Amino acid sequence: MTTSPRRIAYLGPTGTFTEQALLGQQDLAREELIPMARFSDVLAATAEGETDFGFVAIENAIEGTVNITLDALAFDHELLIQREVVLDIHLNLLAKPGSTLADVTEVASHPVANAQCRRFLGKELPEASVTAANSTADAARRAATEPGLAAIGPKMAARAHGLEVLAADIADHAGNQTRFVLVAPGGVPQATGHDKSTVVITQREDRPGSLVGILEEFSARNINLSRLSSRPVKTLLGQYCFIIDLDGHVADDVVANALRSIRAKHADVKFLGSYPAAGSGAHEARAEATMAWVEAGRWVESLRSEIQS
Repeated sequence: MTTSPRRIAYLGPTGTFTEQALLGQQDLAREELIPMARFSDVLAATAEGETDFGFVAIENAIEGTVNITLDALAFDHELLIQREVVLDIHLNLLAKPGSTLADVTEVASHPVANAQCRRFLGKELPEASVTAANSTADAARRAATEPGLAAIGPKMAARAHGLEVLAADIADHAGNQTRFVLVAPGGVPQATGHDKSTVVITQREDRPGSLVGILEEFSARNINLSRLSSRPVKTLLGQYCFIIDLDGHVADDVVANALRSIRAKHADVKFLGSYPAAGSGAHEARAEATMAWVEAGRWVESLRSEIQS
């Protein structure tokens, strides 16, 4: 018995870094891949059930958080992260065959990619205008037909649109990576022992020490926070929520207890998922904390067993 392919929305057209990351996942590459024009379109289609999953960028090593994605997950949709994928990013200047730098009057790409190449653009193309495109691949598509236009993007986009690499690896910093997440309307993957959880925490009242109190709930349980960022809650000026990535799975007693305590004592918590972390091997601190919590639980239960009936 065969099952129909699941539909996965992603940022298109063909040749984006998002597609490259998606195709690098063997199980996902076999599904029906649906290109869309914007990250917001991907997330809306997934939330509304038009597709089974969405695949979007959420963080870049140079530019930081992809705010469009994070805000949509935090405020607009009820979606859960199913996995994360980290892709090494190599940005190249792409142009029609036979072009030279002197022919380039305009450079286009996704705003995040443009921002990562400021130094190169300022030095090599100081007179060229820099404009935004919906994606790196969309910029490549335009570069194939618009005179004087070059695109910043992956070699995959050059192959897809008949372009040449005019300059390779033009990002301002080496070691550039982008983190992508697969999201779905529901479901939490089983714990693997090397997991990550993401939550949005909104303080119920802004008072001195309130954030410290929240962070201490994690610190007391030796839970490592791999990312802590803030975003305006979009209601009142000066009010922010905190988006936290933490090591561990909601199935872990220490993680569940920390989230329970924060929700009961400190703040509202929106759960964005527990999912397999990229890479291999669990953090030793995570394992030690889990075992310590299990042992502490046994100790408490031994005390309770002495209560007279």
